[in-house]
Amino acid sequence: MPKSRIRKKADYTPPPSKQTTSIKLTSRSWVAPVMLAMFVIGLAWIVVFYVTDGSLPIDALGNWNIVVGFGFIAAGFGVSTQWK
Repeated sequence: MPKSRIRKKADYTPPPSKQTTSIKLTSRSWVAPVMLAMFVIGLAWIVVFYVTDGSLPIDALGNWNIVVGFGFIAAGFGVSTQWK
């Protein structure tokens, strides 16, 4: 039985090296404290509203105080997207 021909494989050529560009990361040390402050302010706003039966923090807002508290919490989540 005749032998099959052996195919030559192409020599391996590594891909051209890419030039590395240094990524300049700015300091974002303000993100964590601001994020935590927003969370705590929002939570405190809602807790104060419930503990005082709606008379505090701002009586004129009524039940909209809950929306304000959740707004602070949502703003905290918004700030958290800047954390690297």
